Amino acid sequence: MTSTPSAANSHGALPILRAQLLGPQWPTMDPFLFCAHHDDAYPAGNAAFGPAVPIDDRQIGSDFSGQDGWSMYHGDTVPGFPGHPHRGFETVTLVRKGLIDHSDSLGAAARFGGGDVQWVTAGKGIVHSEMFPLLKADEPNPLELFQIWLNLPARNKMVEPHFTMLWNEHIPRLVHSDAAGRKTTVTVVAGALPGAAPALAPLSPPPESWASQPEGDVAIWTLHLEPGAEWSLPAARGAGTQRMLYFFVGDSLRVGPQDVDRHAALQVRAEQDWLLANTGTTAVECLVLQGRPIGEPVAQYGPFVMNTQAEIMQAMNDYRRTQFGGWPWREQDPVHGTEARRFARYPGQTEEERPGEAAAAG
Repeated sequence: MTSTPSAANSHGALPILRAQLLGPQWPTMDPFLFCAHHDDAYPAGNAAFGPAVPIDDRQIGSDFSGQDGWSMYHGDTVPGFPGHPHRGFETVTLVRKGLIDHSDSLGAAARFGGGDVQWVTAGKGIVHSEMFPLLKADEPNPLELFQIWLNLPARNKMVEPHFTMLWNEHIPRLVHSDAAGRKTTVTVVAGALPGAAPALAPLSPPPESWASQPEGDVAIWTLHLEPGAEWSLPAARGAGTQRMLYFFVGDSLRVGPQDVDRHAALQVRAEQDWLLANTGTTAVECLVLQGRPIGEPVAQYGPFVMNTQAEIMQAMNDYRRTQFGGWPWREQDPVHGTEARRFARYPGQTEEERPGEAAAAG
């Protein structure tokens, strides 16, 4: 997968510590728990916002087949993930193409996509649904997104749940031109990056997030390198930070002196800068997940992530007893109308409307 030249840097260290081919779920490191890349070529939709093709041959309720280039997941009419609980961590959803309908037990709702990011702190418990309505009846409905789980430290696992939207047009970006004029675009969902400026207003992660703690050194970036482009991936701010570089689009990528010719998750030394170069003939795209480890025990059972098995049992009992506040929606898989609009309704607040469907972002 990678070449190992004799020369690396002045200390003889190579940038890539470990490489692993990408599968359905991508490997992560503390403080991240999970990363999945959903890339579904959904067909035209029907009147119920589901696929206008037969689905009888799929395992409805748990379809991760990728048959014909798409899955229903846990949806039975509309693709997606009907109401389900979380406790003890955060979900960060980056939508690159298409639209997602969010509903939750706080009463919050949203339709977002095309570069928008949804950030949910589950804390002591939330139930939410993430549905993928196929709004277009006369053409395909492609959907592409990253779903990332970020752990919470023990002191914040039982905080009040929090829902927020980071709209595409607010998210900071850095556009860098190298000596040959070839561009690299870095989209900064979280973490500081010198030279990246927001289009409208500064954004920050939810207040109880590990990404909001200075010692967390969390970064979530996407990179788009034109053919031949070079850009220096800067060193992390502090000692002990871990970094994963996911190379998922393109022909070939060079990290420092090492060449990567297959899509892979690369654990990269975070303590120094490394020159990234697109050595192929098509655009390269990468996702960067970075953070200082929380360094606490992790006990997980499905959608609950705590520090001990006793806390997992308590989470299960609490959910059975309270449903984490109940489900205020008539359906387990709500869909928010026929219009390709973007909006968010926060608990106890008026609705926030965004103009149209955002253009896809890198």
